[in-house]
Amino acid sequence: DAMAAAKSGAQQGDPMALRDRLIVEMLYATGIRVSELCGLDIDDVDTGYRVVRVLGKGNKQRTVPYGMPAAEALGAWLTDGRPALVTAESGPALLLGARGRRIDVRQARTVVHQTVAAVDGAPDMGPHGLRHSAATHLLEGGADLRVVQELLGHSSLATTQLYTHVAVSRLRAVHDQAHPRA
Repeated sequence: DAMAAAKSGAQQGDPMALRDRLIVEMLYATGIRVSELCGLDIDDVDTGYRVVRVLGKGNKQRTVPYGMPAAEALGAWLTDGRPALVTAESGPALLLGARGRRIDVRQARTVVHQTVAAVDGAPDMGPHGLRHSAATHLLEGGADLRVVQELLGHSSLATTQLYTHVAVSRLRAVHDQAHPRA
């Protein structure tokens, strides 16, 4: 899968591969928008609690947790990747490009598309596809729709419902299990 492809390149310690692994892991782990990821500063990440503070649409701030694979990718990036790329122009940006400046949305999109393309048989997927997958997997795992709404930063529950259409077979299984007259 895309996560394994990102991890294999990062295992050689190449700073750009470490960054690329973090981009893919963090987008999938958190479901945040690619623009939110690119806007993160080092201080927006709390490694102790494994959360990121995100400034979303409408300048609304929210806190989003991430799991161990993303934590490992973040640790490798902060220890070995970012220090190799940092320059006087880097500032507090979490994610840096080859010249040491904050990466932009276009660069992050390219990273995701290239990482996914390296996986045999994988459909073409960009950052929004990872966001959609994260939301769908949360719902299929039993997460409450309102929790997913909060994690994604949607102001309307209807927006969350739009692109978290769970497979009909999953709906049938839950209905059969939960409804007394199923």
